[in-house]
Amino acid sequence: MQSNDAPDDLQPLLRLARDAAWRAGEAIMEVYAGAFDVRRKEDASPVTLADEQAERIILAALAEGASAIPAISEEHATANGLPESAARLFWLVDPLDGTKEFINRNGEFTVNIGLVQDGEPILGIVYVPAQGVTYAGAGPGSATRQRGSTPSERIAARVPPPDGLIVVHSRSHESNDEFNAYIAGLKVAGLKVAGSALKFGLLASGEADLYPRFGPTMEWDTAAGHAVLNAAGGRMTLHDGTPFRYGKKGFLNPGFIARGR
Repeated sequence: MQSNDAPDDLQPLLRLARDAAWRAGEAIMEVYAGAFDVRRKEDASPVTLADEQAERIILAALAEGASAIPAISEEHATANGLPESAARLFWLVDPLDGTKEFINRNGEFTVNIGLVQDGEPILGIVYVPAQGVTYAGAGPGSATRQRGSTPSERIAARVPPPDGLIVVHSRSHESNDEFNAYIAGLKVAGLKVAGSALKFGLLASGEADLYPRFGPTMEWDTAAGHAVLNAAGGRMTLHDGTPFRYGKKGFLNPGFIARGR
């Protein structure tokens, strides 16, 4: 396989990403079970031994199983810089999305592995190690949720019910003026707080309907969840409704709207 082309059958790459996420999750939970140090990166965001160990496991697994596909990962990018441009086909990896959730020990952190082709997320694994839940998707109608070692079940984003939307958001959005102004014009039945890319899993499984984001994120924060949401029949766009793309300069995301059907 050339690095510019994804195979017609994405299932081997999906299995590779899932296995890598599970192995990374084991390492994360070993650190989570004990005392750990928290350091600050140059941008003041926190990092722990769990982030670094998980990343090493994932990058080694992807390099061994799909050596032709380059990977861009959060901690490696912090230490070594980002490429000037993205390949047509590349992995986006966040080995521990929600480090603040990890530090606060609320269980709402994820391992994110996404595959992007020509700016579109085509495959994603979002693993929630503290809950033993794996969300996966690689193409329309393929979204699944697996709880522990039980068989995977098909999931799908839902059409919003007549009584109103369930809006999912991060804790930092509770006092966000833009967020509050946005939802003020909607019929909202309830709000649900969730950390990290777990929010995409809730949309994909029909447990929530809308995730409006106003602050910046990095591409590795969203690619895996975006792929799962697409596979479940949902969608994610910029605020003006235009397509949300990957491989942007600096790999920095603007705000977005993620929604069910």
